[in-house]
Amino acid sequence: MTSVRPNRTGSPDAGATRARYRRILRFAGWNLAVTWWYELVLPRIGLARVAERTRSKRMQLFAQRFHVLAVELGGLMIKVGQFMSSRLDVLPPEITTELEGLQDEVPPLPFAAIRELAEAELGAPLERVFTTVDETPVAAASLGQAHQARLGPMDAADTGLDRVVIKVQRPGIDAIVDVDLAALRRVGRWLSHVRLVSDRVDAPALVEEFARTSLQEIDYLHEAASAERFAEEFAGDERVAVPAVVWERTTRRVLTLEDVTAIKVTDAAALRAAGIDPVDVAPVFAEVMFDQLFTMGFFHADPHPGNIFVTPVIGAPDDSGGRPWKLTFIDFGMMGEVHSATRSGLRKLLIAAAARDGKGLVNAMREVGVLLPTAETTELERAMTQLFARFGGMGFAQLREVDPREFRDFAMQFGEVVRSLPFQLPENFLLIIRAMSLTSGVCSSLDPEFNLWDSVEPYAAQLVRDERGNLLQDIAREAWDVAGVAVRLPKRVDGLLTRIEDGSVAVSSPRLEQRIARLERLARRLGSAVVFAALLIAGAVVRADDEVFGTVLIVASVVPLLYTLFGARRGR
Repeated sequence: MTSVRPNRTGSPDAGATRARYRRILRFAGWNLAVTWWYELVLPRIGLARVAERTRSKRMQLFAQRFHVLAVELGGLMIKVGQFMSSRLDVLPPEITTELEGLQDEVPPLPFAAIRELAEAELGAPLERVFTTVDETPVAAASLGQAHQARLGPMDAADTGLDRVVIKVQRPGIDAIVDVDLAALRRVGRWLSHVRLVSDRVDAPALVEEFARTSLQEIDYLHEAASAERFAEEFAGDERVAVPAVVWERTTRRVLTLEDVTAIKVTDAAALRAAGIDPVDVAPVFAEVMFDQLFTMGFFHADPHPGNIFVTPVIGAPDDSGGRPWKLTFIDFGMMGEVHSATRSGLRKLLIAAAARDGKGLVNAMREVGVLLPTAETTELERAMTQLFARFGGMGFAQLREVDPREFRDFAMQFGEVVRSLPFQLPENFLLIIRAMSLTSGVCSSLDPEFNLWDSVEPYAAQLVRDERGNLLQDIAREAWDVAGVAVRLPKRVDGLLTRIEDGSVAVSSPRLEQRIARLERLARRLGSAVVFAALLIAGAVVRADDEVFGTVLIVASVVPLLYTLFGARRGR
C-alpha cells in the first residue's frame, strides 16, 4: 500500500507527503479535464452523442481508478470513496456501484508501534494499566485500530467493567489527514468554478463539512463525549445499548470502551442460531434511525454493518411486550446533528413521502434548502406526483422487477425538468443522506423483501399525531394571515387596476424566455461551427496549391471555433 511513510519520530516523511498531495491533485485534475472535454466541449461543437455514448464507460472507469487510489493511499481517501458510494448526491450508478464494496479496512500496524503510542498517551506501560492486551487487532482501519483488553483490578473496581476495547490512533495520521484535506480543499476550489457543480452545491463548504467530520474522528475525546450523549438520548430505551466509556484510560489519541462485541447485524446465520429472526430486526433498526434523525436531532452518521451489533438479552421477556435482543451501536466518531428548523422540514418531507403528496414533498424540499426559494416547481410537482403514482410504495425487491424501460421513459420525460431546477445540497445534508442510505442498505441485507415504506408510513402517521398538539396554534396563525390578506386586498386590487389602465403591467414566462434564449445561443453556435468547418476544410484544400493563403484560412478558423466553445457564455 502506497501511503505516507512515518519516520523515526512518528511524523510522515516530507517527500512522501508532497508525493501524496501531488498524486491526489493529479488524479482529480486529469478526471476534471476529461469531464470538461466530454461534457462541455464536445456538445458545443455538435458531438454530444459521442459524450453520451461514452459516459457510462467513463464513469465506471473513473470509479475503478479511484477505488485503486483509495486502497493504495488509505487515510481520508477511503472515507471520500465511502461518501461517494452512499448516494450522497446525483452521482450515477456506475460510480456508486463500483465503490459500494470499498471498506475502511487496511493491513494492521505492528503491535509495537501501537504500544509505543498508547503508552506515551496513557503515561504508563500497558502491563500496568491493563491485565491483558490482545496484540491481534479486532479491527484495523485507515485512522486507527482496536485491540481487546481487560482492565486492571483498580479500574475494574471503579468502573464495574472487565473486558474493554482499546482504540488507538495510527501513528502519523494527523499529518496524513492534513495533507488529504489540503488536497481536497484545492479540488473543492476547482469545482466551485465549474458552473454545472456550483449551481447545485457549494463544493468548498462540503469539503469543510467533510474536514470537520474527519478532524472530529481523530479526536477520541470528542468521540467519547458523543458516545455518552448518544447513551443519554436512548436512556431507558429497551431497543438500544451503548458501550460505557472508561474516561480514566481515554485521551485524544486513545479511547477505551466497554467491550460489547456481539452478533454483527447482517450476520443472518448467527442471528438465526441465536433464535433471532433477521426480518424482525430490520424494522426496529429503521425505527431507531428515524428517531435519531426526525425526533432527537443527534444521529449516528456511519451505521454500516460493522458498527451495529445485535445483542441477545439473557432472561428478557419473550412475550408481546418485549424482545430478547437489543441493537448495540459502536464507533461514534462520525455523528451528525440536525437543527430544529431542518428537523421540522425533514418531518414534513417524511410525511409528504408517506402520503404520496408530490406538492407537499416539493414544498418540504424547499423548506430544508434542497431547492432555492425562487425555483419554479410546477413541473417538478407533476413529476413527483407521477413518480408516486407509478413507483410509490414499492420496496427494493419490487423495483428490481420493474421493466427498465419504464425508468428510462420517466427519466426522458422529466429528466430535463430535474436538471434545469436549481437543486443544491445543503451543508448538513451530507451526513443525513449517508445515514439514510446506509440504513436502507442494512435493512435490505436483513430482509431482501424489506420495504422502507412499511416503516415510513407508521412513523409518519405518528409524526402527524405528534404535530396535532400544535394544531390550534397553526389554525390561529393561518386565520391571522388570512385576515391580513383580507385587509390589504382592496388596496392591492385598486393598485393593480391603476397599473392596467396605465399599461404598465408586464407578463412574463421565464421558462419560455429561457427556451428562446437557448435556441438563439444554439443557432449562433451552430452558425459559428459551420463557418469554422468551412474555413478549416477550405484551408486544408487551398494549402496544397497556396501554402500561405491556406495557412491563413486554417488560422482564421480558430476565431469561430473559440466563439462556438466560449462565446455563448456572455449571453447567459
